[in-house]
Amino acid sequence: MIRSIALLALALVSHATFADVEAEAEKVAIRGVIGRMEAAWNRGDFRGYMEGFANPDVIFVSRGEFQKDWQGTLDHYIRDYGQSPDGRGTLHFYDIRIELLGPDAAQLISRYRLDRPNSPQNGINTRLMRKRDGKWVIALNHVSSRETQR
Repeated sequence: MIRSIALLALALVSHATFADVEAEAEKVAIRGVIGRMEAAWNRGDFRGYMEGFANPDVIFVSRGEFQKDWQGTLDHYIRDYGQSPDGRGTLHFYDIRIELLGPDAAQLISRYRLDRPNSPQNGINTRLMRKRDGKWVIALNHVSSRETQR
């Protein structure tokens, strides 16, 4: 009897440990998406940046408005940030918090900073991540930003 209880306890601990390892692997994968997006932005590759978003059906909210869709969001970035390296600035995501909501859904909240000579910004991103075809993408992105003073 004691042996059966011990085996059951070991099985439960092993399952919990496996689930924790699996959850951590998903969080690492999500952080990888965000890291690749940051690197793409900083080299001026807006199309590469957009690879982190669901295509074509991302919902993107910024400046109190909905962007049109994936292509509309890309057009917005190129139009508003793509004229020069100074206009694009250097983007950094930090204080990233991820909560797994299910096997194919996660909530990510992070701060960001956009350093550039004119109109530097900082703010918060709230993102609904979805796992599609084995890959994490941003299905819903809400940005709350403000320009900072130099």
